[in-house]
Amino acid sequence: MSRRPGNPTRRFAGGGSLGGLFHPKSRPTPLLPTVLLILGAVLVIGYFYRGSGSSGSSALSRLEGEFTCTSEVHQAIPYLKKAYGDSMRKVLHVGPDTCSVVSKLLKEEETEAWGVEPYDVEDVDVNCKNLIRRGIVRVADIKFPLPYRPKSFALVIVSDAVDYLSPKYLNKTIPELARVSADGLVIVTGYPGHSRAKVAELSKFGRPAKMRSSSWWARFFVQASLQENDAAIKKFEQAAASDGYKSRCQIFHVKSFH
Repeated sequence: MSRRPGNPTRRFAGGGSLGGLFHPKSRPTPLLPTVLLILGAVLVIGYFYRGSGSSGSSALSRLEGEFTCTSEVHQAIPYLKKAYGDSMRKVLHVGPDTCSVVSKLLKEEETEAWGVEPYDVEDVDVNCKNLIRRGIVRVADIKFPLPYRPKSFALVIVSDAVDYLSPKYLNKTIPELARVSADGLVIVTGYPGHSRAKVAELSKFGRPAKMRSSSWWARFFVQASLQENDAAIKKFEQAAASDGYKSRCQIFHVKSFH
């Protein structure tokens, strides 16, 4: 915290100058102790303000910054590679902030990655604009058919997108994601009660997020004629357990249509 500079023209009481304070015959003045007391108070207040300010800022960021399952995808990539092997060489990620996931995947050796941003992009960084300009990332409403041929990608990963879809659109979107994948579909979604849309995001997503239980998703997969990929589930869980990794989101592994 910056301190207000002192006024060099200010004169001191008792002699009219600073030298009068130290003259052996000068009368003791209460000004110096007062100044020191004020200085000490300023330093103490500044210390506590700085300390409480940092923790307050951190708390504010925790309140304002909402946890997303897209950020969890970053953590899960090493375990997805162990679960899917060569299928991770051609990946499509679908969800908000897909540019960050695509950028991370492109840094992996022998990995091709594309992305679909299901909502309007605003204030994106230069890297994201470049990915969109090059056609690596598309902005498309996933409630409608995707502009890809069947089995265009080995693996499709979707995060933070299906939570905002009603069952009516889920019945179209999930099978569509399975259609464009050849080896599997990974659905990363929040746990019930763990995440909610911010008020400011309602206009962007159109509805608040609805987190569904694992039993709800199991019934949905059966109704949509989709099968969970038990082999991928086992490999993923074994790889994650060996590192002590535990996802803060639900991760479902679904087989593609054949």
